[in-house]
Amino acid sequence: MTASTETAQPSFAEQALRIREHILKMGASPHGAHIGGSLSCADVLLHLYTRVLDGRPQEPDWPNRDRFVLSKGHAAPALYAVLAETGYLPVEELETYTQPGSRLAGHPLSRVPGVEFPTGSLGHGLSLGTGVALAMRRLGRPARAFVLLGDGELQEGSVWEAAMAAAHYRLDNLVAIVDRNGLQITGSTEDCVALEPLADRWRSFGWSAVEIDGHDESVLEKTFAALPARTGKPTVIIARTVKGRGVALFEGKKKSHSVQLSPRLYQRAKKDLRSGRTT
Repeated sequence: MTASTETAQPSFAEQALRIREHILKMGASPHGAHIGGSLSCADVLLHLYTRVLDGRPQEPDWPNRDRFVLSKGHAAPALYAVLAETGYLPVEELETYTQPGSRLAGHPLSRVPGVEFPTGSLGHGLSLGTGVALAMRRLGRPARAFVLLGDGELQEGSVWEAAMAAAHYRLDNLVAIVDRNGLQITGSTEDCVALEPLADRWRSFGWSAVEIDGHDESVLEKTFAALPARTGKPTVIIARTVKGRGVALFEGKKKSHSVQLSPRLYQRAKKDLRSGRTT
């Protein structure tokens, strides 16, 4: 039997592991990183960029590309890692994270290939996505707009203003994904300002809503593949996730929100990650 000359493509699990390794390394930089919320949305971001978004890494400004907005801009490490692993950035550039002169700031900047808008001031990403979806429709382009929101930022009134506008304009080319890890910087979202029943809230604003396991590859595949083309409603996917996913040291803990990993903690976190042990 002749050995194949083709390079085997890494599995989704292998890609997700690499993304999380990059995130931890950025967390070990002098300025640290928002590790918990980056790890929680890593699987969703990886699935979007490898299975869903219509784009061209070598032509990031292609007019008919799908647009993605990272509303929870503090999860920039996860976005940078995915952009690097999918060809938008050299993987080596991740080493420059938050260094003077680097494109890779603590929150994403539009000068980074694959980043449509600078984000980080929470509560505004859905407004941007709504505007993009409306513009694409009026231009007659097939592109869709995808927005990833943190659950804590849903306590911002501007999110619901955008939700009302998107439903009013029947923007069925708009998809919001909520990283529903249940924690924000001060603790539980439900202790701060309760969001549940979250799916019903979105439906009451005129959206189609579905709740899923945001870490299950097969569920992500089925959910995004089944997105309706023309329903007259925008869609929200509420992805139930775990803050700090993949690193038992941080899973489900608010302390993982923003961390500067010491050399000892970095090695411990990597060991957790590579062991596959979770809480």
